[in-house]
Amino acid sequence: MKLLKVKNRRTRKLFHKLPRILYKDDPNFVCPLTRMVEETFDPRKNAFFKHGKAVRWVLTDGDKPIGRIAAFVDFDKAEVFEQPTGNIGFFECVNDAEASSILFDCAKKWLREQGMEAMDGPANLGENYMNHGLLTMGFMQQGFGMPYNPPYYLELFENYGFKTFYEQYSYHLDYTQPFPERFWKIAEWVATKPQYSFEHLKWKQIDKYVDDFAKVYDGAWRKHEHYKPLDKDELKTFIKSSKLLLDSEFVWFAYADGEPIALFVMLPDFNEALKHLKNGKLNLWNLIKLLRFIKKQRFTRTRIIIMGVVEKYQRSGIESAIFWQLDKNVMPNKPNYKEIELSWAGDFNPKIISLYKSTGGEHRKTHYQMRYLFDRQKPFERAKTIE
Repeated sequence: MKLLKVKNRRTRKLFHKLPRILYKDDPNFVCPLTRMVEETFDPRKNAFFKHGKAVRWVLTDGDKPIGRIAAFVDFDKAEVFEQPTGNIGFFECVNDAEASSILFDCAKKWLREQGMEAMDGPANLGENYMNHGLLTMGFMQQGFGMPYNPPYYLELFENYGFKTFYEQYSYHLDYTQPFPERFWKIAEWVATKPQYSFEHLKWKQIDKYVDDFAKVYDGAWRKHEHYKPLDKDELKTFIKSSKLLLDSEFVWFAYADGEPIALFVMLPDFNEALKHLKNGKLNLWNLIKLLRFIKKQRFTRTRIIIMGVVEKYQRSGIESAIFWQLDKNVMPNKPNYKEIELSWAGDFNPKIISLYKSTGGEHRKTHYQMRYLFDRQKPFERAKTIE
């Protein structure tokens, strides 16, 4: 076996070839767009690199790729943990403990050189609403931005010494069925209070909504144990790069007397379109198929990637009021949507779990966020519950 740093056209091709080999007989796998993955690692396209570093490797057996991994450090976030913590992601590997150990060892060595004392993963170079977690329950076709992997990955992680830092739960709503009556009564009552107003994203005012997003994010999560202020440039980059798949009517803000107090972001399940493209390559023919799929509105599923409420208005019902606005003003014009995925709710956040359950959502998937402490004698602690 040979470990290669990804730094040229050949090694990039091997990096992208591996999942196509591993999942060639798995009908649930949706190959991500090569271009989107490459832009993640491009400092010109990803604002993460203003305050972070990343490197990736591919493991080969002869000419065949059998494993890959990325290691990265967000220097703004690394120090919020008890020990400086980096991340690993884009992990793929054959079912071989030796191969996976080579990958984990390489990532650990590089992260140590960056001053890290632990590594979390699987993760992404950015905020945790995209591609975070190891799938352990619900081996079905994932919604866009939700990781998919074979069941044996958990054993590879645990055998190396990773432990579960927290669990992430995804709930599914059959949108053809009515929400619980009690939920709608509370939603309508809150939504019609005169001090509250609601509006969805408008592209011409993108800077305003980025500011509003950051204010809500700060007010909702600043007391979280591992809170890091949102990078507005990174958020703006994500929104602009997602313009093809982001429906502005699926991004909502709530205001109290004009001040932003809640946000809601939902994406069409872009994987429904990507499923029909070959090998994640955006050539001319695949682009035509993709645009045709979007134009004909063939999406049937959506995924809520983030919902946040500033602390003062938590448990006020404002989240349900956003659902009410969406249901009354948007969904009647989009009858093609039949299912909503509410993801992801950390096991450390009982408030959001309670909200998702109140909608009638069914727990369908579980992902683990894993952690490995470099000091093997140090006691391991799970993420603390948000009170």
